Amino acid sequence: MSNAATLDHYAVLGNPVAHSQSPFIHAEFARATGQAMDYTRVLCALDGFAQAVRGFADAGGKGCNVTVPFKFQALELADRATPRARLAQAANVLRFDADGWLADNTDGIGLVHDLQANAGCVLAGRRVLLIGAGGAAAGVLSPLIEAAPAELRVVNRAPDKAAALAQRHAALAREHGVALSAGGLDEAGAGHDLVLNASASSLAGAGVPVPATVLKAGALAVDLMYGAPARPFLLWAAAHGAVGRDGLGMLVEQAADAFLLWRGIRPATAGVLQRLRARLDAPGAAP
Repeated sequence: MSNAATLDHYAVLGNPVAHSQSPFIHAEFARATGQAMDYTRVLCALDGFAQAVRGFADAGGKGCNVTVPFKFQALELADRATPRARLAQAANVLRFDADGWLADNTDGIGLVHDLQANAGCVLAGRRVLLIGAGGAAAGVLSPLIEAAPAELRVVNRAPDKAAALAQRHAALAREHGVALSAGGLDEAGAGHDLVLNASASSLAGAGVPVPATVLKAGALAVDLMYGAPARPFLLWAAAHGAVGRDGLGMLVEQAADAFLLWRGIRPATAGVLQRLRARLDAPGAAP
């Protein structure tokens, strides 16, 4: 690896950010692909995100990941945005180009990669339930639609938010032949092949916000969180005959697509996911 003076600099910006596994993931990617780069964490004041990201770019940073609660602000700072970031109205990746900043959202394509490549879940023709209508749900919806499930229902505690999110994606759903609908949590329906929890319930330590009837026998139930926050959802899934999966694979896959945006190469992910899971499962690891 080149010395520090010749490294390209990247970071994850958020609040909180100390828990982020992104430095480990991107160090693994850089080592595997021979890229001369480093990657750090930047804690931003809640009212100081724009100043922090501009300061990082002015100091020579080439790009950054953005985590909560700044994904909406990240999109507003960019000169250009990918279609999926515009639909999500949020960005988790910025690339600092000479002709202006580019915003992208790799959360959804990362989720789809994890489901299809790592979990062996074929999305085409399936019935999918997406719980939540906030930033996490918005970030994953367009790539889910592009994977062409037969039906995709969005439910949320505030039905109007679910309806607005679905309406924003209506044209994309028509283009891909997806029956996209929305409603409240009490309108989640039953017998879905795939149930995705993108709500804040896990982070808040609340119960699963939908009844077990949403699950088809043997369904895949995925919480976009990982570690301790995801465990109650995974236990609920197992107790009702579903296969539970956390969001760790999505985390690694979305990072690989950010790496692709920055470096022009998409690194292999299977080994990194295995090592990351072992790292988090080790005695004394942070939750």
